[in-house]
Amino acid sequence: MKMKKFIASLSAALVTASAAAVMAMSAFAEDATQAAESSSSSGSSTGGAILSMVLPLLIMFALLYFIAIKPQKKREREMKDMQESLQVGDEIVTGGGIVGIVVRTGDDTVVIETGGERHKLRIKTWAITQNVSARERMKEAKAAASAKKSESAGLASAKLVDDDEPKEKSEDKPKKKKK
Repeated sequence: MKMKKFIASLSAALVTASAAAVMAMSAFAEDATQAAESSSSSGSSTGGAILSMVLPLLIMFALLYFIAIKPQKKREREMKDMQESLQVGDEIVTGGGIVGIVVRTGDDTVVIETGGERHKLRIKTWAITQNVSARERMKEAKAAASAKKSESAGLASAKLVDDDEPKEKSEDKPKKKKK
């Protein structure tokens, strides 16, 4: 949540700074065109003034696309994929905060059970914001993969033991007897 606020404030600052730069450049371009017109009446300086105004706008739109639009489209695509991959038995959370277990899926609706008395609700798939079961399955898969990696790493480190190191002989030490 903090990252979203940071990105929003950063994009607002960039838009403000680029707007100020465009205004300053356009004012400078107007002064330059007036000076050029007074010194000579050639039309080549007008093309340079237009280019100096268009370039910052293009940069501003490119920054806006990569900071705001592209991440939003990625989130929307992930949300749509999650909503389409719902299975019976998944625990979901709706936008309104209702938690339930999927009983039946349809084209654009899902029937869920909620509460201790197992009330059934039919909701639209676009209202589902989280699939808790899918997250748990992903965590279990990651944990199994990391356990498998650590197991293979443990075996690999066991192979690295140097057998040439001298071992202590217990025969040289006198044994203590219990009294």
